[in-house]
Amino acid sequence: MPRMLDVSDDVRAEIGDDEADRLIAGGSAPDVYDCTSCRAPGDVNQEHTSTVLFVAEETAVLAFAHARCIPSQVVPVQEEQLRGAVQGLAQNPDLPVDQVPLQAAMPSMPAPAAPAAPERTGEPGGPAVLSVTCGLVLVQDPGQGSVPRAALVVEPTGGVSRPGGSGEQDEFYELVLDQGMAPVPNVDQAPAQLPGWSVLIAMGRLHAVLQPGPQGGTTAWWQAHQPLQVTDAWRQAAVAHGEVLMYAAPHGYIGQQPREDLMRAALDQAAAKGVLAGAALPLAGT
Repeated sequence: MPRMLDVSDDVRAEIGDDEADRLIAGGSAPDVYDCTSCRAPGDVNQEHTSTVLFVAEETAVLAFAHARCIPSQVVPVQEEQLRGAVQGLAQNPDLPVDQVPLQAAMPSMPAPAAPAAPERTGEPGGPAVLSVTCGLVLVQDPGQGSVPRAALVVEPTGGVSRPGGSGEQDEFYELVLDQGMAPVPNVDQAPAQLPGWSVLIAMGRLHAVLQPGPQGGTTAWWQAHQPLQVTDAWRQAAVAHGEVLMYAAPHGYIGQQPREDLMRAALDQAAAKGVLAGAALPLAGT
């Protein structure tokens, strides 16, 4: 029985035809793995499996995922994150090996271009610092009533103005609308998907929010300094729906809430004041 392994054209172009053919034939990849997105076990011989190539400046790591979780693709990440993942595997040899380092086979890759960052009030030219909180939000699902959905709540740590602006007015809400997010008048209704954007969950942790790159592919709109651990319930909700709901509000409207009910109350208040934007982002789709 042939292995049910998908190697996309982008991945094949990076690793070469010979390595791609060896993967498909089973010469350089395990039959069983832990999905790099949902962490549940997978079997290349029994279910469709994606190859996901994480690429940094000097390091590349090939991971495996259920095709239902992530399509086969190349994902640019920071060198520090990728080195940390490889070191973690080396320090924990008893863990299931679902990643194969390919440093020797890979050419040096340029770092992904950083997106233009808005300025922060009081610091002309300085990048905005975004606070990101993970939580479950109840939204209406036709035929099922209220269901918990995985959500990311984004709020800058200070007022944000447009590049070159005077800094006298907080324009964060308008900026995220310009990037494609939509006003959220009612949190009970899930926002629409934002084409080309996605949320990267790898090795059971939240890594980044990706947006379309200026020259194709994707680049990070937000990237964690260290990959964030998420709860099992949050990850299961994200995988079950294949997407994460992202909400954004200007500084001072949400805050660091210690409980999900308080976070929901803050989201409802921001929506009522007309300063909440949102979008549904698929899991690591490009």
